[in-house]
Amino acid sequence: MSERRACKATGFCRMTMRYKATCVNDASLRERMKAIAQERRRFGYRRLHVLLRREGFRVNHKRLFRLYREERLMVRRRGGRKRAIGTRAPMMIPLRPNERWPLDFIADQMTDGRRFRMLAIVDDCTRECLALVADTSLSGVRVARELDRLLAERGRPK
Repeated sequence: MSERRACKATGFCRMTMRYKATCVNDASLRERMKAIAQERRRFGYRRLHVLLRREGFRVNHKRLFRLYREERLMVRRRGGRKRAIGTRAPMMIPLRPNERWPLDFIADQMTDGRRFRMLAIVDDCTRECLALVADTSLSGVRVARELDRLLAERGRPK
């Protein structure tokens, strides 16, 4: 059977049957890619592609990605959020007033849509509210000033 009739019977294109793959020697490209990746560890294949093109290598980004994977040059993923391992030690309950003063910011908004914030400072033992400062914006300077005022009034917490 002729090639034409066989391709027609099987549904193949004759050009795919006659295609001969050409092997390109990638040794110099692979070596340069490995050298750049060793020098710049956080660069991925896209950045390597730009650097290699600047050096005169004419390479398709898809082919470069295939070589990049074959050489196992993957950039390591950065670690995620660190989570607590195991059980935490319970917080000690204060036995006397002025041992611990937790701070908390509370936010809300008025009926007209304007937002305001409040700084609440509480004594952990007596559950007494030592300070409640409300304003449309509380800067760090304002918080420090309120804490200094409270320290002058009540003394330093133990």
